[in-house]
Amino acid sequence: MATARRTIKKPASSEETVFTWEGKDKNGKLIRGEMRAGSASLVQATLRRQGVHVLKVKKRSFGKGGKVTDKDISLFTRQLSTMLKSGVPLLQAFDIAIKGSSKPAMARLLNDIRTDVESGSGLAAAFRKHPVQFDALYSNLVGAGEQSGALDALLDRLATYKEKILAIKSKIKGALFYPVAVVSVAFGVVAVMMLFVIPQFKSVFTSFGAELPAPTLFVMGMSDLFLAYWWAIFGVIIGTIVGLSYAYKRSPQMQFTMDRLILQFPVIGDIMRKSAIARWTRTLSTMFAAGVPLVEALDSVGGAAGNRVYQLATKQIQNEVSTGTNLTISMQNANVFPMMVLQMVSIGEESGQLDSMLGKVADFFEREVDDSVEALSQLLEPLIIVFLGTIIGGLVVAMYLPIFKLGQVV
Repeated sequence: MATARRTIKKPASSEETVFTWEGKDKNGKLIRGEMRAGSASLVQATLRRQGVHVLKVKKRSFGKGGKVTDKDISLFTRQLSTMLKSGVPLLQAFDIAIKGSSKPAMARLLNDIRTDVESGSGLAAAFRKHPVQFDALYSNLVGAGEQSGALDALLDRLATYKEKILAIKSKIKGALFYPVAVVSVAFGVVAVMMLFVIPQFKSVFTSFGAELPAPTLFVMGMSDLFLAYWWAIFGVIIGTIVGLSYAYKRSPQMQFTMDRLILQFPVIGDIMRKSAIARWTRTLSTMFAAGVPLVEALDSVGGAAGNRVYQLATKQIQNEVSTGTNLTISMQNANVFPMMVLQMVSIGEESGQLDSMLGKVADFFEREVDDSVEALSQLLEPLIIVFLGTIIGGLVVAMYLPIFKLGQVV
């Protein structure tokens, strides 16, 4: 039987939801579609008036799976910007985004926002009801776009900002994931050897009746200790990780201390500093170009830097700017920005092109992060090989030394 799809729309109320329906038209052809209505009975009544013989009506379920990520928000922002630039009405753009979303949680979020907008709420106000997914920076920029009548342009700028921030976050995570993964695997291999392999060697060496080499005795002693207190060792490691993670999330002082220590690490600290500066300047450039006042823009800039040191420095800068100090002097007093950044900001203030200069600074430091991450990757490869060779190879050699000595005696 031939089938067709039809979407029938009607004026919506604030309590309407999406229903999917199936029926037959006057020619007996099977048709399907979606409709927003307050109840299934209203859907059936509307379809009957249009000459559709209703077979099935059910509320559309968005499911519960998945989690809305920054990548999902970035993709949606780009889609919404593109559709609005193409002349697609806002509500229809939301419908398209909802249908195109493969993640139930994202579809449910967009449906809630669409319902708010459909009931007369502003788009920025609808976004502010979901602060976890749409932070103050996002909502403020959307609000500025609504007020200026250039929502599509602001969304385009916002999408570009989100994409660049996501790219730099991805590079930082990639640089940190490799060594963490290798250390975790090395610990797992050592644990298996200590718990299962070395005890087997020990039982064999006991029958030799000869004096064992010092490295072998040391490794066997470590294995005995591991067998006796493995629960305490794993407990301390897991407890330390969980405890530090909990303290970091709950304590601003802990966040400041950890972030400051990270900035002082060799190589990694330099990458994190460049990343924070790139995100800080990119955020301020985006908000300033959108027409957000400087003092108000600084509210969102500190948190976007991703580092507590720069967040507290931004508070200090905001306080000084609000009392009449220019941005360059305030940033210099914060003592967290290199001279090149201060000079570029100074030129931007003097020329009236602060947003452009901040954007160029962000571009420069984003390239610096790329180069530093690539250099770190090249540096880590030989270091990790040496690390694994020393740890795993050392254990293997220590356990085979008695066998080598036995071969020499024979």
